[in-house]
Amino acid sequence: MSQSRERLMQTLQELGILAKRSLGQNFLVSDLVIERIINQVKEFAPEELIEVGPGPGALTYFLRQMNVPLQLIELDSKIAAYWKEQGLEVLEEDALQLDWSRFFTGKKIVFVSNLPYQISSSIVIERSLEANGVEHMVLMFQKEVAQRIRAPAKNEHYGLLSVIAQVFWKTAMVTEAGPRDFDPPPRVASRVLSFSRLPTEISNRKAFLTFVKTAFAQRRKLLKSNLSGLLKQKQLTEEQLVSLLAELGFKETARAEELSPQQFVTVFKKLGFDT
Repeated sequence: MSQSRERLMQTLQELGILAKRSLGQNFLVSDLVIERIINQVKEFAPEELIEVGPGPGALTYFLRQMNVPLQLIELDSKIAAYWKEQGLEVLEEDALQLDWSRFFTGKKIVFVSNLPYQISSSIVIERSLEANGVEHMVLMFQKEVAQRIRAPAKNEHYGLLSVIAQVFWKTAMVTEAGPRDFDPPPRVASRVLSFSRLPTEISNRKAFLTFVKTAFAQRRKLLKSNLSGLLKQKQLTEEQLVSLLAELGFKETARAEELSPQQFVTVFKKLGFDT
C-alpha cells in the first residue's frame, strides 16, 4: 500500500467521511504522481501557495512542509473544519465565486490543485482574465480537457480554451494519472499541467474572451459569419475582416479553428476590439 493511501485512510477515518461524488471528490493516492506535482511546485520557488480542494491532504501534506504561506480553499465544511483545526488558513467558499484579488500581495503565488473536473476549464479561464496575481499553476485535469488546453490550431481539440490558455500561459505536461491513482477511481484518465504566466499585448482580457468565444460559437460557420454581430457593434464591415484575414494568408472562407492563438490576438487588436 502506498504511503499516500495510508495517509488517506487515516485522515478519512479521523474525519468519518467518504468521498462525495457531488463535489467531484476523487482522492489522489499515487506517491509518484504526488511527487511529480510537488517537485514542479518547488521548481517554481513559490513565495505563497494557494490550494483549491485539498480534501484529505494528499498534496497539502507536502505543501505545508515548504514553509511558505499556504491558503486552502475548500467547499466541504467538514474537511474545511479539519484543516482549520490543523492550524491552516481555510476559506470555505466556492473557488469560482471567490474574489481572488484578495490574495494578490505582489509576491510570487503558485496555485496548485487536484481540481474537481467540473470546474477545471472555468478556473483556467478565470485566472487568465487576471492581469496579475497567480504567477504559476500546477493543476490536474481530465485528460480530454488537458488536450484542449494544449491543442494546436486545426486540431480536433482546438477551441476557446486552447486560445485563452495559450495566449496567457506557457504550459507543459507534468505527469499522467490513471484511474488507479485515485480513490475512488474516476471513469476517466487525468493529466497534470503546469502554467507560467506570459506577458501579453492585450489590455482588455474580457473583451478578448468575448471575441474568441464568439469566433468559436458555431464551429461549422465561417469566421466572418460568427463575428458579424461584433463587427456591427464596432461599425466594422465584413470586408475589413476579410482584408485582414488575407494579410494573414487566409481565405474569406476561414474558420476560427484555422487561426493560431497569436493570429487571434492580431485580428482582435487590428480590428480595434482591445479598448
